[in-house]
Amino acid sequence: MSIPPSRDLRILAGAAGLSALGDFMAIFPLILHVQQRTGSAFAVSALIFALWGPVVLAAGVAGAIVDRFENRRILIAVSLVQAAVVAVMLAAVDSLWALLPLMALLGFGVAVSQPAEFALVPAAAGPRTDAARANGLMETARSVGFTAGPLVGGALGAAGLLRLALALNALSFLVVAAAALLLRARRQPLRAEGAVGAVRAREGFAFLARERDLAITLGGAVAALALFSMSATAEPFFVTGVLGAGSLAYGALLTSWTLGMAAGSAGLAHRVGPSRLAAGGLIAVVLQGLGIVGGALSPILWMALIGFSLGGVAHGVKNVLLRTLIHERAPEALRGRAFAAYNGARNGAELGALVLGGIAVGALGARAALLVAGLGPAAIGATCLLLLITRRRAAAALTTTEGRVLHAHVQG
Repeated sequence: MSIPPSRDLRILAGAAGLSALGDFMAIFPLILHVQQRTGSAFAVSALIFALWGPVVLAAGVAGAIVDRFENRRILIAVSLVQAAVVAVMLAAVDSLWALLPLMALLGFGVAVSQPAEFALVPAAAGPRTDAARANGLMETARSVGFTAGPLVGGALGAAGLLRLALALNALSFLVVAAAALLLRARRQPLRAEGAVGAVRAREGFAFLARERDLAITLGGAVAALALFSMSATAEPFFVTGVLGAGSLAYGALLTSWTLGMAAGSAGLAHRVGPSRLAAGGLIAVVLQGLGIVGGALSPILWMALIGFSLGGVAHGVKNVLLRTLIHERAPEALRGRAFAAYNGARNGAELGALVLGGIAVGALGARAALLVAGLGPAAIGATCLLLLITRRRAAAALTTTEGRVLHAHVQG
């Protein structure tokens, strides 16, 4: 029988889900508002890059902050600042030049809050809940937010209630801050000589690069994302232009993926043992890509929904396994920087994929672009899985040979 999650973990997961819901509930109508007001794809791209760019560019600094200061206090402070920023956006919603720096501030808040939440999970879960189950609950809550947020935001945007969506997003940040206040768990800052100088921002990237299993697995996952995320650009054109369906079908396609993510996070990921996290994560990358391929090859909507649902399940499993792998391999004092480094690389790949997706759809068409977005990641995942297996076999053979030499020396 599984052990029920701790009170703190339930609070933290609820806050993560609410934060995802609030963010997506506000972002979708805001993007639509900017597009309708300016008629410029460049303006929409600038808004997206302003939000997610700091997650990439400030990853090192954000990770150092998380490993230097107590994480519960970071979540409280960042959530309150984000609530204030969104409140200011209510007055600046019609000015793109005012929105862009405000979105960048929100993005820096995301850059700090996500690794702080990640690093706090083991303390919130307690010793009776293993990391995979804890991360499964976190990812499930987040997936529910990802599912509900666009639906609510799309409805509010269609009704012309952008400011209400922003106000609700600000309120969600206040609730997240209140939830963090209720946490009993603490992750204390790194105590080392030199104080802030001792917490070097680049150490997160350096650790991921020198830890071979992490380098192969996370590097493969990031490379796969650079192609996989092109699907976000291709999907609306595929639904409307290839399948001949409308906006409701497009929403159903997105929902099938996020519901699959929730199912994979909740029901499958915790069944993978600690020694198989890296291999399991890469297998999930392969299956995630094949889910996109199945959807792209489907002649009718319901078949595409099945493919996307299965891909979403693999996506949810992958997210849990990779987060758990970092928890298992990264030293406690380095977890904030390690996750911030991975998070920055992951978001950088996704931003690049948005550009590639537009080029691919224009040059190849929606169905072919989706096939590239699925086959590419599947090939990358399979290649990295082969590299991982080969490296482990070589290491095992070397260990066996050294043991035999030592035994012969002792016997002699």
